[in-house]
Amino acid sequence: MCLIVYVDAVASLLDGPRAQGAFLLRSILAPPWSIAIRDEAPLTLVAMVRGDAWIVPEEGAAVRLHPGDVAIIRGTGPYTVADDPGTAPQVIIHPGQRCTTPDGQELAEMSQLGVRTWGNSLEGPTMLLTGTYTMQGEVSQRLLSALPPLLAVPRESWDSPLVPLLATEIVKDDPGQEAVLDRLLDLLLIATLRQWFAQPGAKAPAWYEAHSDPVVGRALQMLHNDPAQPWTVASLAARTGVSRAALARRFTALVGEPPMSYLTEWRLALAADLLREPGTTVGAVAHRVGYGSSFALSTAFKRRRGLSPRQHQVAGRT
Repeated sequence: MCLIVYVDAVASLLDGPRAQGAFLLRSILAPPWSIAIRDEAPLTLVAMVRGDAWIVPEEGAAVRLHPGDVAIIRGTGPYTVADDPGTAPQVIIHPGQRCTTPDGQELAEMSQLGVRTWGNSLEGPTMLLTGTYTMQGEVSQRLLSALPPLLAVPRESWDSPLVPLLATEIVKDDPGQEAVLDRLLDLLLIATLRQWFAQPGAKAPAWYEAHSDPVVGRALQMLHNDPAQPWTVASLAARTGVSRAALARRFTALVGEPPMSYLTEWRLALAADLLREPGTTVGAVAHRVGYGSSFALSTAFKRRRGLSPRQHQVAGRT
């Protein structure tokens, strides 16, 4: 189920990636080791607890991770995680977390070392945590499309307790533990993304940078917090304390599109995610995102996306 918490302009977009029974694993390894990832997951987070590791994408430069570093891999392309870029893969992870040897032999269980833990040595000098998101929503895509395929945030650039906390919780098997881990993974992802965009040279989306503007940031917050409101440029301007012309000009300059155009795309992105919740009707979604009827939502949805809401629902189930 897609849960969206309307908090502020940035939080609501950062909140798009929500773990729901995400695949989480603690790996303890002794060199030489190398794992080829071919799982086609749209988003993966790797956090180093101890030791070093290399992430080697199929294209682009390899990244070395040290203790406390966090990496995000965006997109479904293959990559390798290894003790050294030159180490040949010993395990291949396929979609659905199916594991084989490089020559195709099935590995029913990869050297289990405890709860959510595997590796080749319980005393291995390297420990890393992996969290894999298996679904990607329309809301999160507005954020994730701005990211490079591979990014890393070094420990030295931030002071976060989340990596050791996740390392502690990932090996517990208490009631409700899956929900606890999902939320910790979300928190670590959001904190990492926020830190990444704060780095010099990071190319943050225009809407992200606009949130700091006292006028446009307030307008974005209102649009995100309550998309069902019958917003107009005039009503937004009145709530932000500027004229309609001033708001339209400032919003377009900072965000890259006019307020009402942005609102339409935001509503349709929300609708696209909400439509894939089990048991959801087009009429109910229309009401939640600011359309007066299922017909009105269907017309706007098909005009912008080329398929009807019902076709979108069916496509999400296949």
